[in-house]
Amino acid sequence: MAQRSKPAGAISPPLGKLLKRAFFARSVHEVAPDLIGATLLFNGVGGLIVEVEAYHHTDPAAHSFRGPTPRNKVMFGPPGFSYVYRSYGIHWCVNFVCEEEGSASAVLIRALAPTCGLPAMRRRRGLKDERALCSGPGKLCQALGITIAHSELPLDRPPFALHARTAEVDVVSGIRIGLTKAVDLPWRYGLRESKFLSKPFAAAPLQSLRVKRRNPDR
Repeated sequence: MAQRSKPAGAISPPLGKLLKRAFFARSVHEVAPDLIGATLLFNGVGGLIVEVEAYHHTDPAAHSFRGPTPRNKVMFGPPGFSYVYRSYGIHWCVNFVCEEEGSASAVLIRALAPTCGLPAMRRRRGLKDERALCSGPGKLCQALGITIAHSELPLDRPPFALHARTAEVDVVSGIRIGLTKAVDLPWRYGLRESKFLSKPFAAAPLQSLRVKRRNPDR
């Protein structure tokens, strides 16, 4: 029987080991760049994480800055859980809670390079261009089908699956997007020159950190 050929341009990188919740029990500033190149799947749909933003509880732009509320209470719990909120009353955004319980720090997932479940993503987004499917936090949640119903879920159990990156990546950093507070902090991280970013990183000033594969069992 003849084998089916893959569609032109199909991306099918190998999946690394599944990340455990202990991976997130570190400084949010370590976890954020370490997520670049990892694979996020939600019910089997997703792709490579190419852009994130870090938010620390001492950061005026963080939802946790003024203390716990019914909306952000999961941020004050143990690491390795999802925090989903609605942005501008329209878009869902997914974050990964980091650091020890009570720290209330998290990483916002801003963009993915789609690798799995593209037909489902295109149907949900109503478009075909793979570069536009997940190039923003609201877009990727719509493409993956993530809503408020999926907040406070463990990241190491279905429907979530996070796989460690399998190769060295070139991570760049810059200021975060769309903020009115703490606008000068270089806490946005991305995969250098990825065509799937929500917004290109400024040419200067630009910090670059070549990150090798980490132990996925952390």
